[in-house]
Amino acid sequence: MSHKKDKDNFEVLEVVSSRGNSWVRGVIRDVTSRSTAQQVAIGGASGWVAGYLCVKVGKLAAITLGTSILVLQIAQHQGYVKIDWSLLEKDVDKAKRVIERQTRQQYQGVVENLKTFFKNNVYLAGSFAGGFLIGATF
Repeated sequence: MSHKKDKDNFEVLEVVSSRGNSWVRGVIRDVTSRSTAQQVAIGGASGWVAGYLCVKVGKLAAITLGTSILVLQIAQHQGYVKIDWSLLEKDVDKAKRVIERQTRQQYQGVVENLKTFFKNNVYLAGSFAGGFLIGATF
């Protein structure tokens, strides 16, 4: 991690350095050196929190998106809004292609890195997955 000081004497921490090392890797390296029981406890607890938050945020996002779609449909039906569906479909396809291209460029090898991590940290990854599923039920 590199540290910079700006003119107001605030310390700015860069999460990702130019070499690709990040503070997350340091934390994971610390966890993977612990005992199996500690890895299971840390993985389960963090998985539970992540699952719980995903469900809560997902519900909020679903409610917001569903309400927006309903309001848009009512506005279109009443004549307040005219939607050019062919233009919308063309723009969505274009955005999809751009996002896919950028994702492939920026996240090359992510799947391979995840596979390697899961192979090397079976207890941590497995307990995280279990905790995530438990958290998702709440």
